[in-house]
Amino acid sequence: MQRRAFTACLLAAPLARAALAQAPFPNRPVRIVVAFPAGGGTDIIARMLQDPLQAALGGTVIIENRSGSSGMIAAEHIARSAPDGYSLLMNITTHVQAPVVLRRFPYEPIKDFSFIARVGTGAITFMVGPAVPASVTTLAEFVAWGRGRPLSFGNFGSGSTGHAFAVLLAKEAGLDVAHVAYRGEAPMLQDNLGGQIHGAFHGHVAPADVVRDGLLRPLGSGGPVRVAALGGRVPTLVELGYSRRFEFRGFTGVLAPARLPPEIAERLVAAFRQVLTDPQMERRLAALDVNVDFIGGMAFQAYVEQLLHLWQEMAESLDLFATG
Repeated sequence: MQRRAFTACLLAAPLARAALAQAPFPNRPVRIVVAFPAGGGTDIIARMLQDPLQAALGGTVIIENRSGSSGMIAAEHIARSAPDGYSLLMNITTHVQAPVVLRRFPYEPIKDFSFIARVGTGAITFMVGPAVPASVTTLAEFVAWGRGRPLSFGNFGSGSTGHAFAVLLAKEAGLDVAHVAYRGEAPMLQDNLGGQIHGAFHGHVAPADVVRDGLLRPLGSGGPVRVAALGGRVPTLVELGYSRRFEFRGFTGVLAPARLPPEIAERLVAAFRQVLTDPQMERRLAALDVNVDFIGGMAFQAYVEQLLHLWQEMAESLDLFATG
C-alpha cells in the first residue's frame, strides 16, 4: 500500500509542475531586483510602483535590493536568472555606463536582457552640505571658495552620470577633486549631509526632504531645462556657462533576462504601461523630477543601445577610465 502511494506521488509530481507551468502568468510572486540600496531614488520609485503594479498584474510583487559595483551585481544576477518573467531588474543608466567605464563586462548590456519599460528620465543636481560654508549659495561662489583647496565629490557609482558630471564639473571649473564612489545614492546622501564630502550630484527623489529643509543646497542642475521639483529656482549648468554635455538626462528602467517568452514580455510591458500612464502616478513622479515618457520592448532596447554608444564616446573623451 505504501509503495503504491509513493509511486502515485512520483507520477503526480511532473503533472503538477506541468499544470503550474501552464497556469496564467503570474502564478507566483514577481521579484523586482533594485540595483541600489534601500532609501535611494531607484528604490523609492520601485516601491511607489509596487502596489499599482500588483493590481495591474493580479499578483504579488516583491522588491529586493542588491547593490554594489555600480549596479552590475544586480544586473549580472538578473542576466543569469530564468527567463520566466518572475525576476526583473530596476536599474538606471549605469546599466550601460558601468561596464564601459570599469572595462568589465560581467553581462552584455543589450544581448543578455529583454527590455520591458523605461519608467522615466530625469536630471541630477549638484548639491553641497555642511562641509561647505553656509555663505556659499551659488555655484560661482562654490567654485571661488573651492579653487586652491583639495575637494571631494561623491558619486552613486563609478561610471554613473553623477560620476561623469563630477569629473566634467571639476575639469571645466578648474577644481582639484578626489572622486568617491558609493554603492548607491542613499549612503552618498548620508555622507553629504554629514559633511564627509564637499558635494555630489543627486537626483530629486531621495533628497527631497533635506533640500526642502535647507540641509543640502542645490547649486546647479543638469538637463536642458530647470528642474520643476526645485521650483525652477536653480539654474542649469548650461545656463551658468558650462558645456552642453550637462544637458544629458539619465533613465530609470525595468529589464528581464534575455529570451523571455513573447506572451510574458507583452504582459509585463502592458502592466507597466498601465501603471506609468496613469495620470496620478505621472503627477507623483513628476513632483520628484521623474519625467514619465514610457516606452517598452524594442523601442526601449533601441534607446538603450543609443545610450551605450553615446557613453562609450563620453568615457573616452572624459578619460573616465583613469578617474577614481
